[in-house]
Amino acid sequence: MAAIYSGIHLKLKSPQTQWEDKLKLARFAWISSQCLLPNKEQVLLDWCTHALTGWYSQKVEFSQDVLEGLWCYLDDLLHSRKLHSLVKQGKTISLRLNMAQLLLDRLHECVRVSTRPSVGVSTLLSVCKGILSSPALSSVFTTKYELMVDLAVKFCSLACHELQQPSLSGPLQDAMQPEHTTESVTPHDEPVTHTQLISDSSIAQSEPVAEPLLIDSSESKSKPKENIRSAHLFEVLHQSLSCYLSVQRQQANPNRVFTMVTNQLIQTITVLRYLLTSGEYTLSRTHLCLRPQLCRDIRIKLDSILQLALFPPEHLSSYKEELLPSKEDCGKRGAGGAKGLLKPVSNILSKLSAQGFCESTLHYTMRANSSSVLFKFFLESYGKGRGESEEEQKMLCFHFLTRLTSLLDVSLDAASSVQPDQSVCVSPPTSLCSPESWSLALLAVEALLSQALSADIYNVAADRIRHGEVQLNFYRGLAQILFNHAQPSIPAWYRCLKALLSLNHLILEPDLDQLLSSAWVNAECMETRVQLARQVLVSSLLQTYTKLRQLPRLFSVLLSIICQPALDDLRPPLLSEMMSASLRSCLQDTPPSQVLEICSLVLQSIKSFILPGLMKDTTEVEEMELEDNGGDERESGEEMADQEKRDASLKLFSLSQLLHAVLFNLKTLENASPLPLVKQSRSLMEEMQLVVKELLQLVSLEKKNSNGVQTTKGSTKKTPKKGKTDLDHNHSQKVSDYETVVMWTQKTQEAALLLRYTWVEVDTLFHIHCSKYTSLESPQAIEGQDEACALVLSGVSFPASVSSPSCSPMSCLLLKLLTLQQMKKALYEAPLLAEPGTAALLSTAAQFILARGELDVSVDGEQVWNGQIGSVNASSYPVAHWCLVTSNLPLIAPYLSMEDSSRVADALVSSLLSGQTSIGNNRPPGCLSVSIISSQLLQSPILNELQPLFSATVQCLRQKIVRVIKAADGSQVCTTLLKFDVMEREVNQSESDPSKPMHTEAVVEEILAASKTGGAPVLLSDVQTKELSKLLQIITNLNSDGMSSEDLSSLFLLLLFMLTSTCSQTHQVVMEPPNSGDYALLLGKLLRLLTCLLEGRNFQSVLKLMHGGTLLQVVVTSLLRLSNSGQFHSTGSTDWLDLVTALQGFIRSLVRLIIIRNSSVRLNLEQFASYLTSEDVARREIVASKPAEAAVSEKPDAGAAICVIHLLLASLSSFSQEMTSNLGRSKPIDQTLTQMLARTAASLGPTIKAALTPQTVSEPAMESSSVLGQAFVVEVMTVMMNSELSSLSVESENITKATMTHRALYQRFCQQILKEMTSAPRPMDFLLSSLTFLSTFYKAAEKTVGEGEEEGGEERKGAKELDELYVQILQIVHRLLAAPWLSPNDIGELEPSVVELLRHLLGKSSTSQFNLLLLLIRERLDAVKLKAGNYREVLSAVVVTKALSCCQLPELCSKALWLITPQIISAMVFLVRSSSQDTSMTVPFTIPTVKSMTFLLRQGEGRISNPHHVTLVFGALQAVPLDHLSPLVYQSVFLAVHEALFAIIQCHPQVMLNAAPSFLNVFYRLVASIMQEGRQRGDADTDSDVYVQCSRLIERMYSHIAATAESFTTMSAFMVAQYVTELQKVTLRPDIKLHLTEGIYRILDLCMEQDIKFLTAGLQMGVREVFNELYSSYTHYHKTQRQGEDKYTA
Repeated sequence: MAAIYSGIHLKLKSPQTQWEDKLKLARFAWISSQCLLPNKEQVLLDWCTHALTGWYSQKVEFSQDVLEGLWCYLDDLLHSRKLHSLVKQGKTISLRLNMAQLLLDRLHECVRVSTRPSVGVSTLLSVCKGILSSPALSSVFTTKYELMVDLAVKFCSLACHELQQPSLSGPLQDAMQPEHTTESVTPHDEPVTHTQLISDSSIAQSEPVAEPLLIDSSESKSKPKENIRSAHLFEVLHQSLSCYLSVQRQQANPNRVFTMVTNQLIQTITVLRYLLTSGEYTLSRTHLCLRPQLCRDIRIKLDSILQLALFPPEHLSSYKEELLPSKEDCGKRGAGGAKGLLKPVSNILSKLSAQGFCESTLHYTMRANSSSVLFKFFLESYGKGRGESEEEQKMLCFHFLTRLTSLLDVSLDAASSVQPDQSVCVSPPTSLCSPESWSLALLAVEALLSQALSADIYNVAADRIRHGEVQLNFYRGLAQILFNHAQPSIPAWYRCLKALLSLNHLILEPDLDQLLSSAWVNAECMETRVQLARQVLVSSLLQTYTKLRQLPRLFSVLLSIICQPALDDLRPPLLSEMMSASLRSCLQDTPPSQVLEICSLVLQSIKSFILPGLMKDTTEVEEMELEDNGGDERESGEEMADQEKRDASLKLFSLSQLLHAVLFNLKTLENASPLPLVKQSRSLMEEMQLVVKELLQLVSLEKKNSNGVQTTKGSTKKTPKKGKTDLDHNHSQKVSDYETVVMWTQKTQEAALLLRYTWVEVDTLFHIHCSKYTSLESPQAIEGQDEACALVLSGVSFPASVSSPSCSPMSCLLLKLLTLQQMKKALYEAPLLAEPGTAALLSTAAQFILARGELDVSVDGEQVWNGQIGSVNASSYPVAHWCLVTSNLPLIAPYLSMEDSSRVADALVSSLLSGQTSIGNNRPPGCLSVSIISSQLLQSPILNELQPLFSATVQCLRQKIVRVIKAADGSQVCTTLLKFDVMEREVNQSESDPSKPMHTEAVVEEILAASKTGGAPVLLSDVQTKELSKLLQIITNLNSDGMSSEDLSSLFLLLLFMLTSTCSQTHQVVMEPPNSGDYALLLGKLLRLLTCLLEGRNFQSVLKLMHGGTLLQVVVTSLLRLSNSGQFHSTGSTDWLDLVTALQGFIRSLVRLIIIRNSSVRLNLEQFASYLTSEDVARREIVASKPAEAAVSEKPDAGAAICVIHLLLASLSSFSQEMTSNLGRSKPIDQTLTQMLARTAASLGPTIKAALTPQTVSEPAMESSSVLGQAFVVEVMTVMMNSELSSLSVESENITKATMTHRALYQRFCQQILKEMTSAPRPMDFLLSSLTFLSTFYKAAEKTVGEGEEEGGEERKGAKELDELYVQILQIVHRLLAAPWLSPNDIGELEPSVVELLRHLLGKSSTSQFNLLLLLIRERLDAVKLKAGNYREVLSAVVVTKALSCCQLPELCSKALWLITPQIISAMVFLVRSSSQDTSMTVPFTIPTVKSMTFLLRQGEGRISNPHHVTLVFGALQAVPLDHLSPLVYQSVFLAVHEALFAIIQCHPQVMLNAAPSFLNVFYRLVASIMQEGRQRGDADTDSDVYVQCSRLIERMYSHIAATAESFTTMSAFMVAQYVTELQKVTLRPDIKLHLTEGIYRILDLCMEQDIKFLTAGLQMGVREVFNELYSSYTHYHKTQRQGEDKYTA
């Protein structure tokens, strides 16, 4: 062994040994256990590092392959498990100190562009990772701080290179474009230092370009390997930053750290941070396969390095010395100041402003990004102070903010010294002349201002009193720069102004006119993001001046801007939807006197600026038009005058819109309104009336002038051909002038009518609600009907149509609104309404408002309207007109003729049909369309009250259905359709002459004949089927109670005709099985509609034409005939099942109607029962049960046969089920029903046997029944058993010897169900029906055994079988609830059926049976099974326990249950605590267990005597997880815990006397969790309703706590303290805060005066401010209201 040792050691040292052999020997020595070198690991590590340092220092020479081998050997050593295990065992292993410098030099080679690294980068990164992963090995770097700084710089530079690689083909802005490769590398390139990054200018000059990370030729250059290597680089970067951060924290000299970071690290870190966070480099990060979490971790490390190095607490004095003025820092610069840094801010800013450390296009972006980051770190480090130092540190933050603006190339030094009355005009540098640079600058300024606003560094009072308004002057100078270099196309510009407004409105006060002009009136950019930012700014402006009670001042400036000369057609709409909503809310908070002042300002602006412009030179222009000859100057003057009038009319329209919005949101006058306010209102209305009168006179005069221009235009057309050429120019000029005149005249008319309509509405409202106000239009004396009618309806003349040139769409709508208002006045005045001529004028007005010709246009297309009256145009007018008509139908409908009502009904139906076809069209949110308005009208109760219109709608629908059927094949030979036309005329005649009878017997007879014989059916195509489905859907939405007897009868007969005489055309065309889905869907809708109609109030009129039994027979016969003809082929399709369900619903409703109304019950039911049990139907069953024979004999195929059986079973079961549910009404009816039940049960037996009979020998019965659906077969079997039980129990009181006819069938079926329920995953409907069947079967078995007590042996045998059945059912229930394929939602769906089953099992159970159930529960409530992973077995016991607590038990069983309940609660508490440790168990187990405990607590009210057993629940609730849950899971957990607390406080109030602290601890968890989940977030919250509902529950619980004040009197202050402490941590969403605040108000009601003093004195500073704000709002809003309520409370 010694020879081996000495030989290898000597050979490694020997210069004669080849380096290749040395490397092989070293590898052998490392892996071989026979080489026993002393301290072998350290020796081999030192040999390898010595060889590498010797080669790089040129002391030894060997080949490149040996060099690569040595690096790989070193990498293997550093990553070997052997080495790491030795280090963990405490063995000292270290690297040579010169190895650190060697690695730094190699990393430097990778950063350089021209130098090719001597080692592969992947190997180098792996070596660094191996060193840094071990504290012992990384000490080669960590022992010297300068080495760690250099290492961090190298890795950050390398990462910057890698992130910039995809953007090397173009400028920075093109980083998202596809990557291009560049391969032009020249040998004489100049190197780039490690602090320089690749710039675009170097690429443009063909300078060297580095590969992503230069690697040796032996490494693959494929893209996947590069990506893997890049991801490896960033992992090593994160590791190195972690090591560096730990070393930096250990440094005792913060000045040294600051100097090192600012000199070497800050530039590279800021660039790397930007590249990692910027959205422009998303493609780079995706290309490099960087995980987002890794990027976030690296960014957090970079932020920590900067914040800890640049802004430590020790440097606060240095920052104060540099930033604060000398007078504020006098006496504070002692010896400590000399030891501090010299101007740290200047040092930081100079490093970031220096050129050359990154490319030029990236430099400004990096500085803008860094400014907000540095300010954030500064605020976090120095922004929080206590006492006197708080104001000083806020000023320090402000001065740091002023210095940071120099990074943005916007010099604000001059601006900061501006006086309030001075203006600043600071020109930006050339780099900010491009909009893109302005965008970056504005984003940075916005971030700085937002942080300053959030940190509350601006105290307006302190700044004015103690600091000479230095902050105000700075912000005002910044605002001046924003205005002097306005960027209205950038959203951040508006957000900066909004932040300044939030800081102090006085900042923008001197430039309020410019702000309103740029952001509101004269805004140019209509891009969506800009529009949103602009509207938010304007809304904030309105809200601010509303709070200041200076809204009139704001509007005075706004009006002056609107009236300034400008091209108004280029201005945006003055009031958008968002601005209107904001203005509406602001006006509601403004005193009425100020609102009236605003209106007066608007009217004064119209009179002073608009009317003179409209009326200017009108007389002169008329005289000039009468002259024959004129010059070009006169024509130019006319054109200029018309243009000025056009601009004036646009301004007038904007002002009228504004006045309309203000007046319509003014609080109306009341009898309690003060008299000065009433006088001010009357003065305003008088002034407004004069303005409107002048405008209307002006419009009338201009219309006359325009008619003269039009006459001149017409005479020009008659000019001879010879002179036509000379007059072309004059003619076109006159036409243009005419169009201009028409345009401004229309705008003036629109404004005048809008003001007139506004005036009329407001004047009427004032007059109605305030007796002190006298209407200016109220008639003082009415003499004669002509004067009265003229006074009502003489305001305006009716235009011919909307298309009239003199009447724009908006003018027409306003005329209709004015006419409607005049109608209201006429109806309001009783004497006027009694005049004979008033009714005729009202009818004329109603017809004008309706405008039948416009209704035809309104249903074409899907135009939209936003509901604003100022946005009505030719496109949106049909929607606005239809909205006006439908919303005022109760007013105008009494004055419409039958023809008008029919036109409205036709428009209603047509728009609904068009709306169904265009339902997928994208409409703007909040906009109306004709179809939407029609749908709302159809669903409103108004239509039912307008009987003529409702009848016209039903008649229109009938006509459309007949029209569709007439277009089908085979309708020509159908005489019934012709009779329907006659019947329609009879309906109209009967409405005009009710005494004339209707002759519909012929239609009824033909329908009955068609149902019996079939006849020649009408064949419906797919298109006609869909059209009929749409019409039926519309009829379904109608209220059948509103139909008259005639309408209901005719509609019902028409629908019945559709059922009996139509079929699908598809079956007649092709021989293959048709796709009968649409037709089955149509029949399903048809049957549901018939069901709705028979539940109508006037359905008795139909029963006079046709007996109920006949109607049932017709419906079933028609469906059986359609099934036999092959119309339906699949019993498993959704449409077919829907049809069967609709048939069952129709049969049940009609049978119930017959029984309830006692309408010939025996006759009708006997008729239908005889039909269902007749030989004809039985023959169909036989054919259906033998599909193979039917196929041979050319009978209906197998699919049709199964459909027949399905229909028969559905009819029989629904018929029997409804009769069973109506037993017990009276003895005669019961006898009739039991006879029918016996017959149907006897018929159901063979039918169900035929359905269950296997088609082959090997096919089991359950598989055969799956064709019909297992759930359906089980339901039918249950109904049959119930029918037989009911008939037996009613026939005789003693049925000792009576037995059930199909008992054997029931027993076999029960055993099959018990076998099938848990054998495999089953559908939910099958499980529910099976549980119901088991309940019924057990009841039948129990009744049979109970009635046979005389027979001793048989009785004992039956009791034994019953006990066995009891055990089987309990076991199957437990197995079912423990089934692994059931989800928590499925179990919740099964619970009601399980409860019902247990009620039947335990209703008459013995003590032994009940003890068996309790034993099963106790065995399964075992925590061992839960820990073993078998939680479903435990869950089954939990669910059974919950169901058991809801059951009505015998007295002994009930006592046993509540005796063992404390043990059950204790077990559940332990289970909840155990399951809460695993969050994956929350939904499937924890929540159901908590709900079960809640049920036990509710049902145990007065039964659980020991309060200790209740308090145990608090321990379980305290353990339930509430953090890191999805919204829906959080809602479920929150609701479960809340309901448990609510059950305790409601059902066990005695517990709260001693357990109030435990209760509050659990409740505080809920409050804290909803505050965390309900805090404001930047992203859109799609689950906001979840948290709002939870906050409502918190409010409710606070109310209940306040109601039980005796238990919480001493706890009220504690609860408030907990609330405000948690509230201080978060910023809640307004909707959630509203509910929580209302709840805590209830607790403040309990607080005494000493509690408030205690809270004020005992809370911490920040929490105390929150409490003071809360208590102030409580005193202002809630306490006064409560005291007012207490005044009237007994």
